[in-house]
Amino acid sequence: MGAQILGIEYILPSNKITNKDLSDKFPDYDFEKFEEKVGIKNRYWANGGQTALDLAIDACEKLFKRFNKSEIDYLIYCTQSPEYFLPTTACILQNKLGLNKNVGAFDYNLGCSGYVYGLSLAKALIESGQSKNVLLVTSETYSKYIHPQDKSNLAIFGDGATATLISTSSANKIGDFLFGTDGSGADKLIIKNGAGKNKLEFSPSLLSYGSDNVYTDNHLYMNGPEIFNFTAENIPNFTNEVLLKNSIPKSEIDFMVLHQANAFMLEFLRKRIKIEKEKFYIDLEDSGNTVSNTIPIALKKLGRKLLDEEDKKVIVVGFGVGLSWAGGLININKNI
Repeated sequence: MGAQILGIEYILPSNKITNKDLSDKFPDYDFEKFEEKVGIKNRYWANGGQTALDLAIDACEKLFKRFNKSEIDYLIYCTQSPEYFLPTTACILQNKLGLNKNVGAFDYNLGCSGYVYGLSLAKALIESGQSKNVLLVTSETYSKYIHPQDKSNLAIFGDGATATLISTSSANKIGDFLFGTDGSGADKLIIKNGAGKNKLEFSPSLLSYGSDNVYTDNHLYMNGPEIFNFTAENIPNFTNEVLLKNSIPKSEIDFMVLHQANAFMLEFLRKRIKIEKEKFYIDLEDSGNTVSNTIPIALKKLGRKLLDEEDKKVIVVGFGVGLSWAGGLININKNI
């Protein structure tokens, strides 16, 4: 018995933020140059009281227009934007969606590698006979963590949610996975205050980085150059290792879909991996970096562009906050 991805749906908030909007707020920042280099034109932010759970519910309900939710027997929820410290948001999501009470449900806290981890977990649940239909949900509202004067991160990150149905298959349509972790780089992308280590500060000190970006330890901090260096040093070789793990040559891969961090980084990785442009999918201009959502959003968009119903072999690789990375082989078609 194998596993397959039956369908993916995604939701972006209605609050669309264009580069023109950000340019009006930060007139000294060259957003034309940003757009050309990073490849992001628009991003969508959650509205005032809208949470990642709200977005997750909408993404799942969209998926349920195509698939019967009563057949789901496991719910996996990837988020770094939980509704509460406890209980686990997956339990609340189960109730809000009206899923059966005999389903398993849990959260896991991973960022840009999270979707790939989720696929591997779903595959393991199915192939071990513990589950037949796994609902994998990703949802993030990083916009709520970013300081209002941190123009770099405001420009990069968007919010969103995705829902993926992974089910049993007579053919093995989800291959093998590899993983990587380097917790020594945990401080490269971090919110220091608000959890067990440090409480939120009432009047935190303003800090700066890069070209006069500001943040506090209550807000998201990202050391962009260090994240880029980590990615450049690890991901090209790792991607080739994923190919070897699945005993498939690069020539037999139809597409590669990596975490859609930014276009400059992705083009750098493409050249290092040495794969043709037409096989290396890049599309983040209308959503930005949505963290764990970028790969499933890209897969859905890719599926819409496929002209036939033949399965396509796709290498997926996620990398980022943690530091954490993961990669694997999947098959998708236009009906995804």
